[in-house]
Amino acid sequence: MPRLLVVSLNYRTPQMTLRSVRSALVAMQGLEAELVIVDNDSGDGSYEEIFHAVQEEALPVRVIQSGRNGGFGAGNNVGIQARMSNGTKPDYVYILNSDAFPAPDAIRLLLDHLETHPEAGFAGSYIHGEDGGAHVTAFRFPSLWSELEGSARFGPVSKVLRNRIVPIGVPEQTQRVDWLAGASMMMRQSVLDEIGLFDEVYFLYFEETDLCLRAARAGYETHYVRESEVAHIGSVSTGMKRWTRIPGFWLDSRWHYFSKNHGRLYAAGATLAHAVGGALWRLRVVVQRKTPADPPHFLRDLLVHDLKAMMRPLPGKSQAVPTVRAGTAIEASVE
Repeated sequence: MPRLLVVSLNYRTPQMTLRSVRSALVAMQGLEAELVIVDNDSGDGSYEEIFHAVQEEALPVRVIQSGRNGGFGAGNNVGIQARMSNGTKPDYVYILNSDAFPAPDAIRLLLDHLETHPEAGFAGSYIHGEDGGAHVTAFRFPSLWSELEGSARFGPVSKVLRNRIVPIGVPEQTQRVDWLAGASMMMRQSVLDEIGLFDEVYFLYFEETDLCLRAARAGYETHYVRESEVAHIGSVSTGMKRWTRIPGFWLDSRWHYFSKNHGRLYAAGATLAHAVGGALWRLRVVVQRKTPADPPHFLRDLLVHDLKAMMRPLPGKSQAVPTVRAGTAIEASVE
């Protein structure tokens, strides 16, 4: 039976994380699987609260303190590098958001899919809200053309560039996609060994996109598995729904994705395309009295950020496989 490591990343949502973990443990029954909770240096007592709950409820999990908050990718890397409790690598790694709750068969279905589809390096679930509404979590890779289409929000442009639109809707059946949101994603360990873990330059956003792109370039597919269903609240740790201005880490991640994977000139072209589309949209907002769709000052913040990024010296090669950091691993387990 294949060995599976489940990684749950907590940042200041201890009760939500414990609720998610309880759901995951049910979904892990019958599998050769272990679960590790990584507290991403919450600094608010989350680590202690989770650890004590694990002890009191005798949950079969390990609790690890990351030691620093390096973001989503870095925190998950800590969990992946924790390996199985006996020090060996698993065959598969499953990352689960702290505000995501897998159905009882969701994890097994992803595992079965990867076991029977060797061409796939990654597999992700159908995600829905607690109200049952489907979430869009399957995407195409971003491109210069998708930046134009996404910012213009103009029917004729979208029609011409329909095969470049990043969101592909909610697939009705299992299929290959470019990349998936990381709320519920299973990864083949051998693929991670080949391409590296999450790039820790990304603090939040674009890290899953980058990882799936590296897998695709190495010849591995990413599959959306419709039968695997996971409920997801969304944006609990990031506060995205409450943003009043686009945060710098999103701008940093977007620029890093384009410049790292396509070069600085392409990244600049993607920003120019976004600006052209954004200008068209803002003209329509004024003329047609449409409701603004971007956070305040978004286009200006994007242009200023990327102009400064273009002027910075070229960085060294990004470290896709991070060095192992010393964390505080404390285990609480039962037979």
